[in-house]
Amino acid sequence: MRWEDRLDAVSDDRRRPQIATSVIVRAVVVMFLGRLGSLNALEQTKPSRFWLRWLGETMPSADSVGRICSLMDVGGVRGVHHDVYTRLKRMKALVPPKHGLMLAVVDGHESTASRKRCCSGCCQRTLHTTQGDVLEYYHRHVALRLVGQDLSLMLDAEPVRPGEDELAAARRLVERALEVYPRAFDVVAGDALYANTDWFNFLTERGKHALAVLKNNRPNLIDDARSLFGILPAHVDVDCGKRRRRCWDCDTFTSWPAVSAQVRVVRSLETWTVRRQLDRQEEELTSDWMWVTTLSALQASTQAVVDMGHERWSIENQGFNELVNRWHSNHVFRHHPAAILIFILFAMLCLNVFMAFYCRNLKPEVRRAVTMLHVGKLIAAELYTEIRGPPPAPT
Repeated sequence: MRWEDRLDAVSDDRRRPQIATSVIVRAVVVMFLGRLGSLNALEQTKPSRFWLRWLGETMPSADSVGRICSLMDVGGVRGVHHDVYTRLKRMKALVPPKHGLMLAVVDGHESTASRKRCCSGCCQRTLHTTQGDVLEYYHRHVALRLVGQDLSLMLDAEPVRPGEDELAAARRLVERALEVYPRAFDVVAGDALYANTDWFNFLTERGKHALAVLKNNRPNLIDDARSLFGILPAHVDVDCGKRRRRCWDCDTFTSWPAVSAQVRVVRSLETWTVRRQLDRQEEELTSDWMWVTTLSALQASTQAVVDMGHERWSIENQGFNELVNRWHSNHVFRHHPAAILIFILFAMLCLNVFMAFYCRNLKPEVRRAVTMLHVGKLIAAELYTEIRGPPPAPT
């Protein structure tokens, strides 16, 4: 099945559509791949002759695109994600890291907040300001990212519903991922919020391993770990690039008996040197990390656990930050709970396709010569170079 065929298979809830769903899907995909930033910016490219070739008709208005996206089948969009993953896996484009374990990272992200606009899917919170308490409405979703050696994918997203916490949405997300991608990952990593008893047991019961940052949310466990690591010699002492890592590793803890599996704590004390720009003096910096995991020493070495613990940041740096700053995923294209999720999934899908194209289709010589931002601008240029005549009047 071609990429276009899978896009055209997405449907919506309209009974007698005057505009085909495939037209809307193709327009939204081009909007994100061209990094246009809004539906109004997309509408400004309406005179481009590209649309007749790509859509087979003129492009719909911005209002139509937003309205139809709010009626779109989210399962169909997730199906396109799965098709992209399957193709990359079949072509052996998704390679595990050196430790051999595929890592899935789960984390929450707030996409929009407003004190004036709200919808049925908005969460609420009270802000205490100098002018008094203010009610704020916001949307938050939990995303799942699959981390490979040099190519990673944003697999799925799940909205946090009003009145629930991030862990509840994360559980729904991972349950769905285990059905759709049962063999895609071995370990699920999260921040300190996910050092939770129910979360660890939930993953253990489903045959997956858990890894989470260990902070003061597990006081008994972290106190025992600090006292033990204070008297034991470092298990690993290596240089990783410009950083020096001294690591401790122990799996004999009984301080978290509610977890059905044996837990293991790994600590990494890291030091590195930076040169300050103001006075050009060198300064040594230190960071102290701890992770708790259900992985045994036979399944993952100390260095592998530390690497996976740091790879958790990829969902922030190469995931959310890239989507927000380069792909405009935090823009409210239409303030509707279904539309917000659909646009987030389309942004993730286009990021996955673009990264697969850049990392697997372009030769190393080309990647050294041009940046990803430059390639993105070349994609947008295809729209603007084929515009003939004045832009359409604003609606």
